[in-house]
Amino acid sequence: MFDNTLRVYKDDMLRPLAVQLRRVSPNAITVLAMGVGMAAAGAAALQWYWAALGLWLLNRVLDGLDGVVARAHDRQSDFGGYLDIVLDFAVYAAVPVGLYLGNQTSMNALALAFLLSSFYINAASWIYLSAILEKRSAGASARGEVTTVAMPSGLVGGAETVLFFCLFLLWPGALFWLFAAMTVMVLLGVGQRLVWARRNLTIS
Repeated sequence: MFDNTLRVYKDDMLRPLAVQLRRVSPNAITVLAMGVGMAAAGAAALQWYWAALGLWLLNRVLDGLDGVVARAHDRQSDFGGYLDIVLDFAVYAAVPVGLYLGNQTSMNALALAFLLSSFYINAASWIYLSAILEKRSAGASARGEVTTVAMPSGLVGGAETVLFFCLFLLWPGALFWLFAAMTVMVLLGVGQRLVWARRNLTIS
């Protein structure tokens, strides 16, 4: 929800470091970010929650850094954007699973199933909408966005995901309720996009 606003501040903070990384491949940073994210999931499964939190936050910094490095050194590519989103989704799935493995109850299993299902539906809601916008020449370039493709906003975006995952790791005893809260908000965001699409995409 706040991603477009916060992205400007994030880029400004990371740009001095990105300028120094001219010899580093943005895609290598993307893969490193995924590795750190998977390590966060593993730490959560072992109930090493503070380590998992630190690794999760490092994953988010690296995830922001790859794009800034690419733009700072004119190394943007469609493959880089594609790799970034695929590996992000892998981490988004792995961390909740790791948290569940560290705190296995039937209620947490149910909440995890609904949470991952909401991620699946959410991905379809924005990725297909993004494709339609690109088809209509109303995508990222037309909207002045720095991302590879347009990312239609919803109630839960990147910033809110960072916050929710931090809460998961800080209060694993409340995992059921936190998973449930994020599920509801993600699905409300899907509803937002459906309403927007109904109003704006009826005429081809």
